[in-house]
Amino acid sequence: MVEIDGHYVWSLTPLRDGRPSGGGFLVPWPGVLRPHLSGRGRVRVTDASGAAVLYDDEVGLGTGEGPLAVVDRAGHRLSVDKVGHLARSFAATDAAVRDEILAGTRRAIDDLREHAGVAAYLNYGALLGAVREGRMLAHDSDTDLCYLSAHTSPADIATESYRITRAMRARGWRVLRMSGGDVKLLLPLSDGRVCHIDVFSAFHVGDTFYQFGNRSGRLPREAIVPFSTITLHGHAFPAPRDPEAMLAFLYGPHWRRPDPSFKYADPPAGVRRLDGWLRGFRTEMGRWTEFHNGPRRAAVPKQPSAFAQWVAPQLGALPVADLGTGTGRDALWFASSGRRVAALDFSRASIGVVRRRARHRGLSLEVDQLILGELRSTLLHGTRLARDPHHLHARHLVGCLDPAALDQLWLLARMALRPGGGRLFLEFAVGEPGPDDGLVRRTPVEVVRRGIEASGGVVERLTTGPGDDMFDLPDPAVCRIRAAWPAPAAPKETR
Repeated sequence: MVEIDGHYVWSLTPLRDGRPSGGGFLVPWPGVLRPHLSGRGRVRVTDASGAAVLYDDEVGLGTGEGPLAVVDRAGHRLSVDKVGHLARSFAATDAAVRDEILAGTRRAIDDLREHAGVAAYLNYGALLGAVREGRMLAHDSDTDLCYLSAHTSPADIATESYRITRAMRARGWRVLRMSGGDVKLLLPLSDGRVCHIDVFSAFHVGDTFYQFGNRSGRLPREAIVPFSTITLHGHAFPAPRDPEAMLAFLYGPHWRRPDPSFKYADPPAGVRRLDGWLRGFRTEMGRWTEFHNGPRRAAVPKQPSAFAQWVAPQLGALPVADLGTGTGRDALWFASSGRRVAALDFSRASIGVVRRRARHRGLSLEVDQLILGELRSTLLHGTRLARDPHHLHARHLVGCLDPAALDQLWLLARMALRPGGGRLFLEFAVGEPGPDDGLVRRTPVEVVRRGIEASGGVVERLTTGPGDDMFDLPDPAVCRIRAAWPAPAAPKETR
């Protein structure tokens, strides 16, 4: 574990997270911590229990000026959570606020039972802390609930999850949907932050038990129901009938040994099934969240891109939907001329940035989440845009999509553009993808052309040459495309 001036900030496993160097292991600082690593402070490194001190000294990092502290804008201490984000852990949470979290979690369980019709139980870190330590885990930052579905069909499980969402919203909860099988309930706290209460579906298909959070394997129904009761900081919660069997299923046979740096070894076959059944593919969402919440976002210019300025004279009177809007630079520019604009992105962090910038500029535009890796999201927006025709503008979106999501971009374009006569305007970096092209990869022109034409589209204009990347830095090979999806010709009459 790593502490700065006595405050926990990060846990690591050198053999897993580092590489051999100078007779030891060199472990790089997580990207989310690096913007905070400037100043002087005391850095202490210990084993998982905190008993064995491996390093303890005052250091200067970055400029070496000012205090070295990992804090938010209000000065609250932050640490790296289990999914690699900066969050306020329970170790940095006052007892009164901790009780708000537990009372809110209890209220969520009651509302899920009484109004959504599902019996939820405490699980993951909250269950581990209650069983192993009799308290919340110091390095944890949220609470986790699961409910055991009676359904075995993914379609029924997704339908049940959406019904639960409607019921919880009717109870006044803010709900953030993560997939077809799990949601987050957003609990405002008196210290100004919002705590997440994860609600995961769990179910059996044949002899295999699946629980969102990517768990799958053998765990009989009898290990879960009927529930037992467990107490956490004086609050009683339903728990699996055999909590120890559940914890061994989640964390392996050594779950009793504290390991703040623990990472799940998710069964690949189970992950693929959960992805295909209920989740779609969001493998890069965390990286984009880190980008939009971190310092690299400031490197994206705020003025409109050259591509948007090329597109604007071709738009006519139709509104425009900016797909993969990112920081919203082009969407906001389109809206500043009085044009109706929809700004769509799969990153919630992006959506938050665009909404804040729109409010700051006094601009009106629709901002929403579009996940091209999920068919439901694609069909929903395709249907909306078919009824309310827009042009589609997408700068450097193509290079962010895997083949399945790229196919769904063409599906969205066909649905949205065929009825209203709008156009799809694309700009993307050209070439074969490299081993690590970062967040935006290169794409062969013919892959894009074939995809458009296979879906019934027509490439009206295509140019390649020097252009700009997402930061407006020079890129030697960029393609621009304008495409249309004409209505199919009516069949000829036969006599």
